[in-house]
Amino acid sequence: MTAAAWLSSLFRGFSKGAGDWMFAAKTAAAALAALYIGFSLDLPRPYWAAGTVFIVSQPLAGAMRSKGVFRVMGTVIGAVATVAIIPNLVDAPPLLCVAMALWTMVCLTLALLDRTPRSYIFMLAAYSTALIGFPTVTDPGTVFDAALARVEEITVGILCATVIGSVIFPRGIGPVVSDRIDAFAADVTRWARDALAGAEETAATRSDRRRLAADAVELQMMATHLDYDTSHLHGMSQEVRQLRQRLVMLLPILSGLGDRVRALKADGRPLPAALEALLADVGGWVADLEAPADRTADLRTCIAALRTAPADWHDVLTLNLLTRLKDLMDALQDCRDLRRYIINGGHGPKVRRRRGGRAGAEVVMHRDLGMALWSGAGAAITILLGSAFWIGTEWADGAIALEMAAVACCFFAAQDNPVPAILDFALYNAVAAVLAGIYIFAIMPHIDGFVMLAFALGPMFLLLGRVIANPRLAGRALAVGATLPTLAGLSNTYSADFASYLNSALALVLGMGFAGLVTALVRAVGAEWGARRILRACWYDIRAVADIRTPAPDGGLRPVFAGKLLDRMGLLVPRLAALPPGSEIAAADALADIRTGMNVLELRGVERALPMPARAAVDGTLSLLADHYRAVCRAGAPRPPSPELLAGIDAALAALMPLPDRKPRQALLALAGIRRALSDGVPDLPPPTPAVPAPPTPEESLAA
Repeated sequence: MTAAAWLSSLFRGFSKGAGDWMFAAKTAAAALAALYIGFSLDLPRPYWAAGTVFIVSQPLAGAMRSKGVFRVMGTVIGAVATVAIIPNLVDAPPLLCVAMALWTMVCLTLALLDRTPRSYIFMLAAYSTALIGFPTVTDPGTVFDAALARVEEITVGILCATVIGSVIFPRGIGPVVSDRIDAFAADVTRWARDALAGAEETAATRSDRRRLAADAVELQMMATHLDYDTSHLHGMSQEVRQLRQRLVMLLPILSGLGDRVRALKADGRPLPAALEALLADVGGWVADLEAPADRTADLRTCIAALRTAPADWHDVLTLNLLTRLKDLMDALQDCRDLRRYIINGGHGPKVRRRRGGRAGAEVVMHRDLGMALWSGAGAAITILLGSAFWIGTEWADGAIALEMAAVACCFFAAQDNPVPAILDFALYNAVAAVLAGIYIFAIMPHIDGFVMLAFALGPMFLLLGRVIANPRLAGRALAVGATLPTLAGLSNTYSADFASYLNSALALVLGMGFAGLVTALVRAVGAEWGARRILRACWYDIRAVADIRTPAPDGGLRPVFAGKLLDRMGLLVPRLAALPPGSEIAAADALADIRTGMNVLELRGVERALPMPARAAVDGTLSLLADHYRAVCRAGAPRPPSPELLAGIDAALAALMPLPDRKPRQALLALAGIRRALSDGVPDLPPPTPAVPAPPTPEESLAA
């Protein structure tokens, strides 16, 4: 490493460290400001305002502001629900517990179905009722005051965090989104060049390329915060979503493109010189972000000139490759135009959606209603069992345990197995309890006035803010930061009752432990179970569109279908990475399934326009394909195509090859794509055998 590179690396590291400490200082200042305002307004629980600062604080201003807005909205909804439930049902404790459990279940289910940052509204509405309602069941006349105070204290904390974070050296999310877009585009460019060169795929490269789908899901989530951002990308969320749609559509295009090049090179015949030159030229165009329009037009002309009527499987693959090259150029050009428009702050001509081809995928999120209901039911069961224990034992601090059990169930409900996260959260709440005890009994007796309190709390708040800046440790710091002010009882009056402190701390930790126990019994599943469920949803959708008994889908379904399957692939990536070696699910290639589904949609779109013999062959192939995916769904694992399915595809290809019209040609290319996608990752499959039939002899013609 040169001296200049070393100094540059050192400066970047120092700048990042300085930025993290600046965020920590702003977080500590916001927490102290919230505490001071809470004292000044004589709020009953000012520690909630301070704890809220640690919950909503984010290094990126846009994310922090949006989270604050969503938190206020969720808290208000939860407060209103609490005021409606508690006074009306307080005389019937079993019915009250059922109502609280059902409210939590419904809100948590909605949060899991939403799958955007806005889901925070529903999650807050779910556990705010527990935080406000359970402590007031013994004195229901105070529920309105408690709900109002909760909203006020949460709002104070959010305002302090938002104002300080937005005014003092704000760090916008816009540059981060720009960097993610550029990194995604760079990964796609490398993949495109490898695909055009016919480079072999390894398990590592497949894993890296699947991870792009997860990056696309993250980019979609970040785009939501742009409407709340302070950077030049403020208000560009719609354009970023459009760019994300084009970028993710490149994944199946590149997967199919690389497969075609490798298949042609493995066919035993050398590629024509014109095709080799075209692949090299397109590779150069891909690497040139500022390629002139005339060069782009010349490449499109070359692609069109090489398209000829196919005579055998090699020709079909060549024609399919040329189609994928055109799709690649369309999608990449749209990405470049959109990226330029976004970077220029919305100045310049807008990029219109390209019609036809594979230029874009809609934002369609996978929603697992069954899993969401199951998770919501797990939280409801936890509340019901905890309520029964509280009522049966008449435990004085049972409300605290029940509050924290509800919070733990809501916080980690999106995970396949929330138990480790819940127990880790409980552990760091125990750490917060120990720190709170030190403050209560060793430090606060010597404090007189807010200034001394700020000096005592400042270093701890600063340290917590610095840890929150580290994404890997942010959850643990949040647990300590949200719990420490509460257990320390930071209010206008000081009291040091060891028995009360110990009971509250034990109730808090035991409540979370109880949530972990119930979750382990009724709700926890493994990564393989979650991956299998997502894959089965993909396979079921492909089976449904291949079923000829259903109406043929219209052209508008393609971007919706692609968006849904690509979103599922993003959800699969972390689950597949967590699977043990040798798992049958780990061998599943979601990109190959997406390519199959896209080609099935294209085939269904033209099947009715085919001549009757060819249409009959295509319909028979679709029926076999639907049967294949029906069997895959039943097995819950990928399986190789049957010889009957391959023979059916080859027969349909042979029936379509002699037909020169556009729609039969589309059907031919779609069938070739299905054949290659089914063959992907399956060794020793027999090669396709279709060929254009030889012209009849004069004798055969006379006999006919």
